[in-house]
Amino acid sequence: MAGSSAVYTSCRPHARAFLLHPHPADQAQRGLLPAAAWRRGGAAPRASLVAARTATEEAVYEVVLRQAALVEDLQGRRAAREADAGRRRRWRDEQLEQEGDAELGWGLLGDAYDRCGEVCAEYAKTFYLGTQLMTPERRKAVWAIYVWCRRTDELVDGPNSSYITPKALDRWEKRLEDLFEGRPYDMYDAALSDTASKFPIDIQPFRDMIEGMRLDLWKSRYMTFDELYLYCYYVAGTVGLMTVPVMGIAPDSKASAESVYNAALALGIANQLTNILRDVGEDSRRGRIYLPLDELAQAGLTEEDIFRGKVTDKWRRFMKGQIQRARLFFDEAEKGVMHLDSASRWPVLASLWLYRQILDAIEANDYNNFTKRAYVGKAKKFLSLPAAYARAALSP
Repeated sequence: MAGSSAVYTSCRPHARAFLLHPHPADQAQRGLLPAAAWRRGGAAPRASLVAARTATEEAVYEVVLRQAALVEDLQGRRAAREADAGRRRRWRDEQLEQEGDAELGWGLLGDAYDRCGEVCAEYAKTFYLGTQLMTPERRKAVWAIYVWCRRTDELVDGPNSSYITPKALDRWEKRLEDLFEGRPYDMYDAALSDTASKFPIDIQPFRDMIEGMRLDLWKSRYMTFDELYLYCYYVAGTVGLMTVPVMGIAPDSKASAESVYNAALALGIANQLTNILRDVGEDSRRGRIYLPLDELAQAGLTEEDIFRGKVTDKWRRFMKGQIQRARLFFDEAEKGVMHLDSASRWPVLASLWLYRQILDAIEANDYNNFTKRAYVGKAKKFLSLPAAYARAALSP
């Protein structure tokens, strides 16, 4: 697959709108964005594309509303969280009785969170450093979510991916349901189970990420951007919905929970679109094309052009439109980052800025994403961090 985002900020290396209305399509209707630009990568508007949200976007929006409602109804969630915590304590006590404290040292929550932190530090170094600015409780929760996302992604993109079947993903989903019910299977599950009992996290984005893994088992082409958008939501947009409850919304923010979640969704979409544009060559060598085939055809390009991997004027024009679309999503996401809790803004904003620079690198490579890998050098990374810290320190 074209790399999924394993945290809100897509920190795994090879992993809507912010106002009242949730998508750039709505803003286009209100004159805030060029009509249809977000959907067609900046191409000329077409009447059929300037309408309201598609059925796919509506389905995703329902998940956004559901998660936002949980955050706005913390009082109602308190009893449920306490019940979840009670189930977790009972599970842990039963395990300790059966196997003894010495044999189940990994089952203690402190050890479980520590192991999650070690995994995050190994595979997501920049983001791990950013989590050090968070409160201990939030830091550990983000680690737990990161590890679950990474493990899920590796089911279809890891060393044992050739053995993964739909039934295996069904078992993984059942395991997810169990841990949300306070019945974790192992130390990593225990950390996420505890996190789910402490924060207003909904299970649906986790289920949807597994659905994205199912797609990768059989789908290697996307006819339209609407299809691709749903895939991007599954494998990356979901991460924003998982983590915003942990990151927290600034107490002095005037923004609604819904709008902040929409921005988190936009960031996930932007990150995944960037992954896709960066990895065109790599994906094509695996027989995969994560680009809207109808837009390729409109640009005078075919699948064979992708497999040949030759940079032409047609390809450059096509890539310019795709990059423009990704930047629109990044722009919308950045507005929402400023409404996160102050302790969470810097790592998210820094990662956003760094990831957006991959698009600049594609342009610097003359749009050759067939044989050249776009990346951000260490010098640029270090220069971005202080600027992001200063920006994050401002009030929303």
